Amino acid sequence: MTESNTLLRLDSIDLEREGTPILRGVSWRVAAGEHWAIIGANGCGKTTVLKVATGYEWPTRGAVEVLGQRYGEINIPQLRRHIGWVSSAILARFPGANRALDIAVSGFEASMGLFRAFTEEEYARARAALDRVGMGALAGRRWEVLSQGERQRALIARALVNEPALLILDEPCAGLDPVARVDFLDGVERLVASGHAPAVLLVTHHVEELRPFINRVLLLRDGAVLAAGSTDAVLTEPLLARTFGRPCRLDRVGGEFRLRVG
Repeated sequence: MTESNTLLRLDSIDLEREGTPILRGVSWRVAAGEHWAIIGANGCGKTTVLKVATGYEWPTRGAVEVLGQRYGEINIPQLRRHIGWVSSAILARFPGANRALDIAVSGFEASMGLFRAFTEEEYARARAALDRVGMGALAGRRWEVLSQGERQRALIARALVNEPALLILDEPCAGLDPVARVDFLDGVERLVASGHAPAVLLVTHHVEELRPFINRVLLLRDGAVLAAGSTDAVLTEPLLARTFGRPCRLDRVGGEFRLRVG
């Protein structure tokens, strides 16, 4: 991997809280054209790694570079506009009366509501982003009556308005029923296949959520990197057993994975 195509670089990241290690020696590279799944058990540090990468957590030791810029030398809020973040954890923070279009256009300010007047050009870009995720017909629907799956797609549109280089999906399928989960993942797959898509970083502990466009996997255990590399090399029964601390049986049918824990 050359430096010119590196989107994200973490070097020897340690993070401690009150003397307790949360991350231990995490090193990771993400290059253009790569789409990653970050997999591990609850509490292993998946979301914390990405909070460090986006400047919401500051490491105790180590270096962070995003889009060629080193943290500590740049304006992080401005840089965050080039990083889209979608998480089920923030669904309840948006005003219920806002339309899907309002949610999308708020991405220009990364705000949880509308706190300035947006231009017609910005609204046009927000409508285009909603179209990209299959939400164009629902642009005028209020947030409070959208389904959870529709809300997640609206959040992707919100992330896309700034044309980010990185799109973080932090356990986006949490709380979705099986049909909504399939619809959501289908939509992400179409987005990636459409071209000009950002690098996707999918945080999950369910290998069933991995689609064929995921070409890299990062396995975390107890705040440390257990393995990182191509999906075929990393997503193996021995490594998954070490990740989750139990014997694992991994089946692959077509492009889909099934994991059974012993």
